[in-house]
Amino acid sequence: MAKSDYYGTLGVRRDASAEEIKKAYRRLARELHPDVNPDPETQERFKEITQAYEVLSDSNKRQMYDMGADPFASGAGAGAGGFGAGFPFSDIMDAFFGAAGGGGRGPRSRARRGRNATIRVELDLSESAFGTTRELVVDTAVLCEVCTGSGAAAGTHPDTCDMCHGRGEVSQVTRSFLGQVMTSRPCPQCGGFGSIIRNPCQECSGDGRVRTRRTIKVRIPAGVEDGTHIQLAGEGEIGPGGGPPGDLFLEIVERPHEIFERRGDDLHCTVQIPMTAASLGTILTMETLDGPEELDIRPGTQSGQTIPLYSRGIQHLNESGRGDLLIHVNIETPSRLDAAQEELMRELARLRGEERPPGKFAPGQQSFFSRLRDAFNGR
Repeated sequence: MAKSDYYGTLGVRRDASAEEIKKAYRRLARELHPDVNPDPETQERFKEITQAYEVLSDSNKRQMYDMGADPFASGAGAGAGGFGAGFPFSDIMDAFFGAAGGGGRGPRSRARRGRNATIRVELDLSESAFGTTRELVVDTAVLCEVCTGSGAAAGTHPDTCDMCHGRGEVSQVTRSFLGQVMTSRPCPQCGGFGSIIRNPCQECSGDGRVRTRRTIKVRIPAGVEDGTHIQLAGEGEIGPGGGPPGDLFLEIVERPHEIFERRGDDLHCTVQIPMTAASLGTILTMETLDGPEELDIRPGTQSGQTIPLYSRGIQHLNESGRGDLLIHVNIETPSRLDAAQEELMRELARLRGEERPPGKFAPGQQSFFSRLRDAFNGR
């Protein structure tokens, strides 16, 4: 029978180091393992690389092979495709599960990180604009002061589990086509912790924490808006076993304002002024977030015109500067006139030559008769 080329089977040089041989085998094992590729040709190829690795990973067998002798002649190993008694099965496990070989995880810690919490904070528009400080009452879990998080009653401590002997896991050996396979699972008696609390703390029932209500003072920055989330690191609840706390998130809810409508960092409002004031001009006292300010209505102001008050809006979040306050003007036309007012209006119309105004239609606008026709046609 022709001698097998073990180096060629693994794709390594004849002077390859033990680490290079191991890496080559693990790479091929991940590709050719029967659980991944169950076809017969792949299984036969897997047996070949396994036999090659069994020889080249053993310094004595490799030396015999390099000298041209049969490395299995002494009966130290299994036949073709088999596993010798000293074959490191963990290398197959390493190929799939990493260097740990699927075991050696150790006991789980009782201390785990606490959960995050979210509370809603309602703000007025001025509080969102300029920021504020709030005292919040939070129902949360805190460290048990009696056992300081250990979960054990005062004067006692957790006992080492007699089933797993503190390892937190138990092992079981089964047989498969690969030989004997050792699997590990969390210890059913201690839950994987490696120890058992036989005398739990009466204050926290062994959890290491208790629920309570506490008050915290938080600073809400200027510029937040409805839906903003603010993270307060470490202000959440303490974890089981005295583990580190989670985070607290504040969800901002902005109350509607009776005058202003917020659009981003700009504020919008509408002011109603009489026709005479729009024609002649006037000064209005305007309420803003900064207090009363005078608003100059220029003569000839038109309905729908926007008057800006710069930097009277919302503070930019985490930036300098503010948005603007945009005032939309709506001109009120009188619907009822007494005799004297009507006479004055007619006199004004005569003076302006507007007794029979021709009307002006902007491009794209419908005439009165067109709108009337569309109404009857149901458009």
